[in-house]
Amino acid sequence: MLKTILAAGCVTVALCASAAQAQTMACTDADLTKMQGMVDKMADATQKDAANKEMMMAKDSMGKKDDKGCMDHMANVDKMMPKQ
Repeated sequence: MLKTILAAGCVTVALCASAAQAQTMACTDADLTKMQGMVDKMADATQKDAANKEMMMAKDSMGKKDDKGCMDHMANVDKMMPKQ
């Protein structure tokens, strides 16, 4: 029982940390570069290809000054990241 509670607590902390990271991301060159670095390290080729497409759309949105569109694409990439 105690192990189950501790495991659930660890999962909750990990999910909150991931959500906090996504919330601190902004549609800036620095954050796009940081996220692209994470995409480049992805092992799953299919997921990596999909993430790269989302990154291209995020960069395109940024170029059009569409912050909401850019953030939506960055959030999609974040969801594709392997969870540890």
